[in-house]
Amino acid sequence: MKELVVVSGKGGTGKTTLTAGFAALAQNKVMADCNVEAADLRFLLNPTNFKTESFVNRRIAVIDRERCLDCRICLDVCRFDAISEDYRVNPLNCEGCRFCARMCPIEIIRLAGQENGQWHRADTPFGPLVFAQLGVAAENPGQLVALVRREAQKLAKEKNLNYIVIDGPAGAGGSANSAVTGVQMAVIVTEPTLSGIHELKRILKLTGRFRVPALVVVNKFDLNIENTRIIEAYCREQEIEVAGKIPYDPGVIKALQAGEIPVRYLGEGKVSKTVVKIWNRVYERLREIE
Repeated sequence: MKELVVVSGKGGTGKTTLTAGFAALAQNKVMADCNVEAADLRFLLNPTNFKTESFVNRRIAVIDRERCLDCRICLDVCRFDAISEDYRVNPLNCEGCRFCARMCPIEIIRLAGQENGQWHRADTPFGPLVFAQLGVAAENPGQLVALVRREAQKLAKEKNLNYIVIDGPAGAGGSANSAVTGVQMAVIVTEPTLSGIHELKRILKLTGRFRVPALVVVNKFDLNIENTRIIEAYCREQEIEVAGKIPYDPGVIKALQAGEIPVRYLGEGKVSKTVVKIWNRVYERLREIE
C-alpha cells in the first residue's frame, strides 16, 4: 500500500481541485480528505452510503449539581475560568486538567468525553472516501487527520486496494505534519505569487524533514511567468522535480460551480491534458518507490 498526499503551503492554490483530478484518473485507490478544518473534496466526488462516527479526543469536567454543596472550591482552583457561579462548565474553557475533580471534597466531579468532530466513510463513483470535519472551536486537528489516515488504511486493506490519495491540509502546521509523515510521496501545489513562493519553501522544508519525496505543480503558471521561472529555478537548486504547470482557465471555476471535477468537465482542453500528464508522472514515480 502506498500513500500519496497533495499539499500546499497556503489555501486557494488549487490543491483540492488537483486531488479530485487524481481521484478521477487513479485506479485501485482510496481517497482520504485530511483537510479536516475545510473538508471540501466530497463536494466534487458525490459521496453516498455514509457511515459516520464521532471523534472524541478530549475530556471536560462535569459537575453533579444536584449533589453539590456550593463550597466554591472548584471555582477557586480553576485557572481557566471554566466554571460559572451556578457550577456549569464551559467546554470551550475547560482544559480537562482534573484539578477540580481532585479538589472536590465529595467527589461529584467527573471527566467525560466530548465530541470534537465527526469522521465518515462513504462510497463515490471514483472509489471509497474517508473524510472528517473538526468541530467548532475544537482543537488538535492533527489527531483527527491521523484518524482519517488510519481508517483509509483499514479500508484499503479490506478492499485490497494499493493506493491512498490524500487531500492534505493547507499550510505547514501540526495537521500538515500528521498528513505528511510516513507517506511515500507528496505533491506540492503552488502558484506564481510571492506568497506562493514563500509558502512553497516552507512546505518543502516540511517534506524534507520527514524525508518524503516531493514533486511540485505550479497552478495558473501563465498568470506570472517571471514568478513561475523563479519557482522552477528554486526547485532545480533543491533538486525537486516540477511535475507540471497548469494553465489558467476560467472553465475551472465553472466546473467547480457545477460541482464537477475540472479534468472531466473540460474534456480535451489544456487543463485536462496537463493534469493527465501530471498524474501519469506522479504514478510513474510512485511505482518506482519500494
